[in-house]
Amino acid sequence: MEQIHRLRLALPLLFSGLVALSASPAAAGPPKGGDKKKGGGLTFIQLQTLTATVAGERGGRAVMTVEAGLDIPDEKLRAAADLSTPRLRAAFSQSLRVYAAGLGPAALPNADYIARQLQRDADRVLGKGGATLLLGTILVN
Repeated sequence: MEQIHRLRLALPLLFSGLVALSASPAAAGPPKGGDKKKGGGLTFIQLQTLTATVAGERGGRAVMTVEAGLDIPDEKLRAAADLSTPRLRAAFSQSLRVYAAGLGPAALPNADYIARQLQRDADRVLGKGGATLLLGTILVN
């Protein structure tokens, strides 16, 4: 019963993440030319899954995982972001840890808040706007 309740709470987050990724122009089709990327297109930089520890039920701990990437049409900014990937991951991870520390045991993650915060982090690390943060799946397990 508890697993069904968790699944019912997680499905809207999964669906919204999939819709956000499928609606982006970067995810419209395979890359042209000889370069093959894992996903998203030529202007998309996918980051490794981000994780943070949250308070679990009955005093335990749970893990929040977030899939994220950046769509950057500007080649120079994309090259800078590619080189700054470790700094971006560190900034994103720090923001997620701070957010997760305040998340209650039965609370659902707020995808809008997470997206706004990670977008601010991306703009700060890159030194200017022009990179669009895209969220994928957000799970608490």
